[in-house]
Amino acid sequence: MWYLENNGAVEMAVAEEMTAMALRLHRQGQPVALATVMATWGSAPRPVGAQMLICADGSFHGSVSGGCVEGAVVLEALEALEAGQCRRLRYGVADADAFAVGLACGGEIELVVEPVGQGQGVDPAMLERLVEAQSARQPIAVRLDLSSWQRELILAQTDLAVFEAGVGLAGDVFTYVQTVPLRLVIMGAVHIAQYLAPMAQMAGYLVTIIDPRDSFASPARFDGHEVIVDWPEEALARLALDGRTAFVTLTHDPKMDTPALQHAVASDVFYIGALGSTRTHAKRRQSMLELGVSAAQFARIQGPVGLDIGSRTPAEIALSILAAMTAKLRGRAHG
Repeated sequence: MWYLENNGAVEMAVAEEMTAMALRLHRQGQPVALATVMATWGSAPRPVGAQMLICADGSFHGSVSGGCVEGAVVLEALEALEAGQCRRLRYGVADADAFAVGLACGGEIELVVEPVGQGQGVDPAMLERLVEAQSARQPIAVRLDLSSWQRELILAQTDLAVFEAGVGLAGDVFTYVQTVPLRLVIMGAVHIAQYLAPMAQMAGYLVTIIDPRDSFASPARFDGHEVIVDWPEEALARLALDGRTAFVTLTHDPKMDTPALQHAVASDVFYIGALGSTRTHAKRRQSMLELGVSAAQFARIQGPVGLDIGSRTPAEIALSILAAMTAKLRGRAHG
């Protein structure tokens, strides 16, 4: 079971990045604090669970309001770091503290600021456990008592109800659910993939590129992404294609695309796309049905891949693919 934003949880790609960054900077000896959105009202620009990392020099990463209250939160975080005390904050349109304008959109947000490894703040060992869960693709939650600043880690197998309820603030108890990270698996280390990989990464996806051709699947061409030099049958047998994974084939070569798509349609991936014209996709359908793929399974494949935005260049095609993935993830119809 996967916990998406429609049951109260949110896409936590940025928050997970903040957690890992906070742990890394703390280990380097830098004082840092984490600010987390606990509740929103009205037209708040950032969702519950959004995080911001504040350093002792006043620099910060991430956001909790899209720019409306970040300055005020930085000041509160610096004081929290100095005192080793957590802060519970609330900002709205009438709050003079937020640069005398509050949330220009008219919403309200409630936040918690936690120093890392200081006083009432979060234990670095807990952050380490959260980062480990992210790497292992395991959902995990933290229950924070705002009156005592006690924290409890919760696993899905021990308390499924917490994950079904999702992120939320109930009185003095805030529950933070860290979802499994989004992932994109690309079959074919081609030109389009060189644009799609960084675009997807910026959208919060961990990216894996598979191609048996050494000259294509070069780490130099895909710096910062996982590259697997192998045939799809072998590579995909080692990957767990789960419900938080999008899968795209870009090779135009049936020897690679067909076995890769057979594997994908038999999995729980939330999006499957295949590069190629309408005629190519019709031929693909015939050959895959002959291989035993059902019509219902094949219908899961979007081909031609991506939204029809008139794409011509590799970058535009990559953009259309990411847009189609996003539409599927958010439950929007696309064609």
